[in-house]
Amino acid sequence: MLNFKEIISVTLILFSVIDVIGSLPIIIDLRRKVGAIQSEKATLVSGLLMISFLYVGESILKLFGVDVSSFAVAGALIIFLLGLEMILGRNIFKADDHSTGAAHIVPIAFPLIAGAGTMTTILSLKAEYATTNILAGILINLILIYIVLKSSGWIENRLGPAGTNILRKVFGIILLAIAIKLFKNNF
Repeated sequence: MLNFKEIISVTLILFSVIDVIGSLPIIIDLRRKVGAIQSEKATLVSGLLMISFLYVGESILKLFGVDVSSFAVAGALIIFLLGLEMILGRNIFKADDHSTGAAHIVPIAFPLIAGAGTMTTILSLKAEYATTNILAGILINLILIYIVLKSSGWIENRLGPAGTNILRKVFGIILLAIAIKLFKNNF
């Protein structure tokens, strides 16, 4: 059953982890290098990755003998590190080079949008929220991602470097709090 409070929570958690606003400098730089970014394809591919992992991610874990609670604790640690990365402005996780593949898929759809942090978060959320509410949160995020990708030039002009940096830090603090909550609930 759809629960509005859970949908909002999942949407905000995923929005913080995906951090499409924080990825704007990378998206803008890529747009300058390759021309137009195919927002539709990037959104579609990242959506397929996230939804697939929502449904088969747990089966993959069972194959390796790992339960969702253990994965949630591991995910909490990754989310915590992502939050630290956003707040401190240091790169803990090395981004993949975008020299291979189409620019709208690599690095935008994967790993920027549907990367390891997003996949870990989706499985971690399964330990706490209903699958239908997680799916609704994913779909809302895909709409937001599409809007941001489509209007990245306009957003760049309006926010400026300082505005983008402030948003990144705020979402970093939110991620730290989420990581601590996930750790407490699943440890």
